[in-house]
Amino acid sequence: MTMRRTTVTASGGTLDTLQAEAERRGVPLSTVLREAIDEKAQALRSARRPRVGVARSTDGRSAAEVANEPIAEEPR
Repeated sequence: MTMRRTTVTASGGTLDTLQAEAERRGVPLSTVLREAIDEKAQALRSARRPRVGVARSTDGRSAAEVANEPIAEEPR
């Protein structure tokens, strides 16, 4: 995995909280920031995953055939 350096701007209170967590764990602030960024990126990727079910047809028709059928009759 390639690491890239960037600049992050955050409120003093937020950075103080993360710095305190880093000190409590005995790790650099950059480690805590990297973990927070990784968690946020994973949440974003998970939210974008397509919600598609996988099933087997009992009548042999494909999903494309079923999807192209009208749901209801045309209004008169």
